[in-house]
Amino acid sequence: MIRLTDKQKHFWKNANHRWNIKEGATRSGKTYLDYFLIPKRIRACTGSGLIVLLGNTKGTLNRNILEPMRSIWGDEYVGNIGSDGTVTLFGRKCHALGADKVTQVSKLQGAGIEYCYGDEVTTWNEEVFAMLKSRLDKPNSLFDGTCNPDSPNHWLLKFLESDADIFRQHYTIYDNPNLSAEFVKNLENEYRGTVYFDRFILGKWALAEGLIYPMFNRKEHVFDEPPENGKYYISIDYGTLNPCSMGLWCVSGGCAYRIREFYHDGRSSNKLYTDEEYYKQLEKLAGGLPVQYIVVDPSAASFIETVRRHGRFSVKKAKNDVLDGIRFTAGMILGGKIKIHSSCENTIREFGAYCWDTEVNEDRPIKQNDHAMDDIRYFCYTILKKLV
Repeated sequence: MIRLTDKQKHFWKNANHRWNIKEGATRSGKTYLDYFLIPKRIRACTGSGLIVLLGNTKGTLNRNILEPMRSIWGDEYVGNIGSDGTVTLFGRKCHALGADKVTQVSKLQGAGIEYCYGDEVTTWNEEVFAMLKSRLDKPNSLFDGTCNPDSPNHWLLKFLESDADIFRQHYTIYDNPNLSAEFVKNLENEYRGTVYFDRFILGKWALAEGLIYPMFNRKEHVFDEPPENGKYYISIDYGTLNPCSMGLWCVSGGCAYRIREFYHDGRSSNKLYTDEEYYKQLEKLAGGLPVQYIVVDPSAASFIETVRRHGRFSVKKAKNDVLDGIRFTAGMILGGKIKIHSSCENTIREFGAYCWDTEVNEDRPIKQNDHAMDDIRYFCYTILKKLV
């Protein structure tokens, strides 16, 4: 049985404008309604134009929309995205496209669109959205979409506040009665003290400003006595002129302890290290410990090759999704899963200086005091994410 909240029912009955957009918190019930709304829209299409589904990427579109729909309606009605970028939904040919890059614009050029569904709209490239507006050119064209709020300077908010024909609905996490109180509390704790609490809990368009990790403090997150045993890892943000930061981690009892660091600033010291010299520092940092993996800045190709050639360490290229990595790392710090040894002075210093750049219209860290922060993010989002 389909059970919709009063807010979802309101959208179902009243979202008949050219643009129909649900905005707000994560896990708030915004997207669940669409698993039933999309079939309704498709059946109403007359064939005067294309049916298009847009997501951040085709992969996220499949994961967020098509797979859940397939579990509800079955393979007979919800197909898979083919190599040509099309998918059959309820007997109709639909185009499934990513919208994260400006190169996607060409795929919409010349196409008249009768119906478009949009997932994660705030993650799209603005030029893709601008092209979409010109392609919804049929008398009955309409758009349904969802998004999590972003910066108040985001281009989508400016559109939502325009005089276009928009039906706009706001969600907080508390609008989803199917979430347990424990889950909501845990999510609140993960985001508390960060811009993501306002965005992903309260559904507000909030500015990322000030410290990126304001929840970090010496009393809770700095230790003096390392654990006696655990699994060891090293994370590296490689630099030649810019600082190179390495951290040795011990994961024990569900917590990650940064027990030693190496930090070298080639520019300020006027001493540049070669890959081999950095490898010697890596060996010294590891000592005789059985390191499971070295996770390295993926752009450091020559250094990665140097490490592999020596044959001692297994190397993983870091997942370098900056904002997702920061969100996850913030949650680990808030949850007490990250501890820093008192000897890691550069790491502790950077935690107190790593800030958002308020001079740009997007979430972006200032590229200063960010080298230990980057290697910690690599470790958290590449290694720790799989362990906790």
